[in-house]
Amino acid sequence: MPVLLPDTGGLELRTSQEVLRVEPWGPHAVRVRAAVTAIESGLPGALDATPPPAPGVEQTVLDDGSARLVNGRLAVELSANGMLRFLHTATGRELLAEQRPQLGHRGPRIFAPRGDGGYHLQQHFAAYDDERIFGLGQHPNGRFDQKGVVVDLVQANVVAAIPFLHSSRGYGLLWHNPALGRVELGADGTRWVAESTGQLDYWITAGDTPAEIMASYADATGHPPLLPEWASGFWQSKLRYRDQDELLAVAREYARRDLPLSVVVCDFFHWPHMGDWRFEPAEWPDPAKMVQELAELGVQLAVSVWPTVEPSSDNHEALRTNGLLVRDVQGGLLTTHWPSREPGPAYQPMAWYDATHPRARQLLWQQLSEHYRAHGITLFWLDACEPDVPQHLAARAVYAAGPGIQVGNLYPLLHAQGVADGLRAAGVDRPLTLIRSAWAGSQRHGAALWSGDIPATFESLAIQVKAGLNVALSGIPWWNTDIGGFHGGNPDDPAYREVLVRWFQYGTFSPIMRLHGDREPNQAFGTSMTGGPNEVWSYGEDTYEILAAHIKLRERLRPYLAELSEQAHRTGAPPMRPLFFDFPADERAWAVDDQFLLGPDVLVAPVTAAGERARSVYLPAGTRWQDTATRTVHDGGMTVEAAAPLDRIPVFVREGAAVGAAFEARA
Repeated sequence: MPVLLPDTGGLELRTSQEVLRVEPWGPHAVRVRAAVTAIESGLPGALDATPPPAPGVEQTVLDDGSARLVNGRLAVELSANGMLRFLHTATGRELLAEQRPQLGHRGPRIFAPRGDGGYHLQQHFAAYDDERIFGLGQHPNGRFDQKGVVVDLVQANVVAAIPFLHSSRGYGLLWHNPALGRVELGADGTRWVAESTGQLDYWITAGDTPAEIMASYADATGHPPLLPEWASGFWQSKLRYRDQDELLAVAREYARRDLPLSVVVCDFFHWPHMGDWRFEPAEWPDPAKMVQELAELGVQLAVSVWPTVEPSSDNHEALRTNGLLVRDVQGGLLTTHWPSREPGPAYQPMAWYDATHPRARQLLWQQLSEHYRAHGITLFWLDACEPDVPQHLAARAVYAAGPGIQVGNLYPLLHAQGVADGLRAAGVDRPLTLIRSAWAGSQRHGAALWSGDIPATFESLAIQVKAGLNVALSGIPWWNTDIGGFHGGNPDDPAYREVLVRWFQYGTFSPIMRLHGDREPNQAFGTSMTGGPNEVWSYGEDTYEILAAHIKLRERLRPYLAELSEQAHRTGAPPMRPLFFDFPADERAWAVDDQFLLGPDVLVAPVTAAGERARSVYLPAGTRWQDTATRTVHDGGMTVEAAAPLDRIPVFVREGAAVGAAFEARA
């Protein structure tokens, strides 16, 4: 029979199979944990050890052995045999219910012993025909609604496995388990799987609107810091600027052309050895002078930081002897092979610093502080931080926090935390890192996620639109893509120039606007490689005029982006969001997956196909919308055919919105 927990106001049920605990965890939310013998507290994850306050919780244990807990909008029913059902308090409508996977099975949770002290865990929920499912991080499957999809919960290049699910039924669910696994969103049920773990842990909240769900999630897992003022401008990058003179020449050219530039990026292999975390002095002889000149131009410098460490690096021995490198369950260190400047084979074995170990994070920050921050650099590009190893190696990793199969998805979260902690200690109150992977809670450390090494095609662009919306509903407000895609793209090819233009237009309205890519002529992968030209003047004069106009438009949008930063910081509301975020009562808005809102007032309809010069645009009901190109005002709740000549994509603003003034210069 359930018992009341006096400390948290929760419920606990002990059976012959398990111990189950349901506790209020912030307003309108509960945390559910279960284990075969005892529930362990203080495990690493996104939820703080102490829950946010939840005033007014009511719980009742009934004579039949069942119990009920009410916390704001969320009501929880617990049966005598351990089945949970979640309802909307005011209406009694079922939001989500656990289910047995098959007749005769004793419960919705299956703990199967692995023989190594861990359990293969399955958690089963009911499925609903009318449900749409969003979030779950960033996945290149080309789907916005994830219903019917199997989503692997394993970090990888182009994948950020953030196990937060946002349902059209009015709930959000965080699978608070960093184990490698998956979620199967079938028509006959939903199954969450952890390949190896010690206990079940999930958090669920109810909201009458998507904004309420996201606010509860931010309260539970952390609010993002304010975006630094400079970060909302245009970022210039390519693979890669070979030395200090080349990078400075690009920044000077932007200034000569009177083009706004906020950030220029120094990519990988700018170091002597992987794991040195400092500039190669022969190529970057005076970083302080470089940073000073960039500052005079109003430009921030971002530097690439990789978590890989080669044996000849400055830090390998200290990391190895202090147990701060990732180990291999089969013995020794977990390694992968990467290019090296060392004589001998072009590829050398590289180990990984253990981001789950506090001392490893401290050592990394000490190096970043000594060799970069001392020169005035506070913007770090945390590349390959999944960590970037094949899935079979990810399962073999052994971290300070535990076996990789149990905790591997934590790596990018703790990696970003280490850098953010260092920045905050150094007085940076708005930490920001560009990062290739994330987990639940990464937003609290200023993680600006980008979508990894993606193809440079229209098909890839279309996928990014949907991926970005799911990231937004996964709690990460600052997201971006390599404008133009990463892999390839010939600056002299008219067909690719069209891809680049359309992507640039999309990037103008993305939370972060960053041009990057490995353009042709491509070179063999190695420490001396540098990609083809990728500045806005690299694509011909006609293309340049379009790109320059959009950089200037972005500059005019920056006051509006500052407002959106305040909203994200206070409420967790993502700047880029689906139409239904602001118009949940408009049923048609829930089905739109190729448009988005930038804040509440700007509606963007990207063009993602070659030769397309017009497209249909759905305008959500409940307000009127002005076409920024024609100034025509349309009623909401209707679809219009909007012109999309090569120099612009369809963009509409709410009638009367102040941000409309930013578009007047385009007339």
